[in-house]
Amino acid sequence: MYLGVDCGTQSTKVVIVDAERATIVGEGSRPHRLVEGDGGRREQSVDDWLDALRGAFAEAVAAAGIDPGSIRAIGVSGQQHGMVALDAEGEPVYPAKLWCDTETALHNESLIETLGGPQGCIDKLGLLLQTGYTASKVAWLRECHPEAYRRIDTLLLPHDYLNFWLTGQRVTECGDASGTGYFDTRARRWHHEVFAAVAPELDPHHVLPRLIDSREPVGRVRPAVARELGLADDVLVASGGGDNMMAAIGTGNIAPGLVTLSLGTSGTVCAYAEAPVIDADGMVANFCASSGGWLPLVCTMNVTSATTRVRELFGLDVAAFGERVAAAPVGADGVMVMPFFNGERVPALPHATASFVGLTSLNTSVDNLCRAVVEGATFGMRYGLELLGPLAADASQVRLVGGGAKSPVWRQIVADVLDVEVVCPTITEAAALGAAIQAAWCESAERGDQASLAALCERLVSLDEQTRTRPRSEPRTRYDALYRRYRQALAERYAIAP
Repeated sequence: MYLGVDCGTQSTKVVIVDAERATIVGEGSRPHRLVEGDGGRREQSVDDWLDALRGAFAEAVAAAGIDPGSIRAIGVSGQQHGMVALDAEGEPVYPAKLWCDTETALHNESLIETLGGPQGCIDKLGLLLQTGYTASKVAWLRECHPEAYRRIDTLLLPHDYLNFWLTGQRVTECGDASGTGYFDTRARRWHHEVFAAVAPELDPHHVLPRLIDSREPVGRVRPAVARELGLADDVLVASGGGDNMMAAIGTGNIAPGLVTLSLGTSGTVCAYAEAPVIDADGMVANFCASSGGWLPLVCTMNVTSATTRVRELFGLDVAAFGERVAAAPVGADGVMVMPFFNGERVPALPHATASFVGLTSLNTSVDNLCRAVVEGATFGMRYGLELLGPLAADASQVRLVGGGAKSPVWRQIVADVLDVEVVCPTITEAAALGAAIQAAWCESAERGDQASLAALCERLVSLDEQTRTRPRSEPRTRYDALYRRYRQALAERYAIAP
């Protein structure tokens, strides 16, 4: 038995995988509280993550009907970019600042200028700093909370922190480290010169976690945690990684030819590459994969976070919202949404706000507003897919994950807008599954086996044929025109090239 954990923005999910029978035997989930404030502040308490992990673990074990002592290894996936700053006692000096926090936008702009502008960032890091990355959060803490900043002894990412709680070890791996903003994604090492520009008083050799290989274990579960969870005393903890890297593994996207698209709180689109992918405009993040190679990725900030706001505005549950979307025509009778409730990362518009465009006395209806926000979020995903260039253009299939992927009407909209076949894995919690697969891979290496990650993915990643959705001719043509209108609106409002 192998345990996969995914600590996301809205909840922590846990899956238990029986590798011998190639099946998921138990799942659990617990929500998190998101602290939001003026100026784009979005934070969480690490204690909420731990409470959610405990609850989701108990639920998954009960669903599986197993003795937790049969679990051999654990893999942890975590939301990328979050800042978990710990003091010398391992306690947070400040709440975890999340990937979707835009309060640090001005600090990010200042760091880009310090590093020589966009090209300077790309030359040093292989990517362009984005507001959501960890670097600007550290710079923000330095300026706004100097007392807390001076107490920093270790800087971790969310998945690193859960590994720290499990094992007591302060380490990370290249995939998740790629999103800090002070990691050289081509050389796969910390960039101390860049870190000095972010936090000149901190010693990177001490503060930054030790880098390990993605197949290398973090360590064994601490005795106190093992007793609390009912685990054996020799349970291995794999390196784990960022949620996007683990979702790639959980969808079998570990070789060229596939695209993984996540309709989660944010939207991500990524494809495996065997060499670094350096985008001249910096909109494609040249992240390392947690399976070897690279995982060029585009992230949009507003997907189910945007649809949830509209859904809750009208007091609809998820099923009723889907019915409303299905009841409206393609194009929502002319209503278009630019769903930038949280600002936007791609295109780089951290200060943008959401807009409903084209409203008239005839087309302003609940159905149209619901469909328009889904279409707007999907247009953002097409924008990102196009930025991947040949990696996406040559893909034979898009594997769809995240909460939005559970909606048949949204799957059809994605297929029509992107003009590509889409299909969901049987297990839609792809990041948690990917973490469990990575745990099995890591544990097999520890035992001296030569089991390949590809073989594990082939056995454990299956596709749900009932979700296979192909683009339709007439809606596809109409969406081409609607997408051009969306790009034109970006050009007019934000000077983004159409």
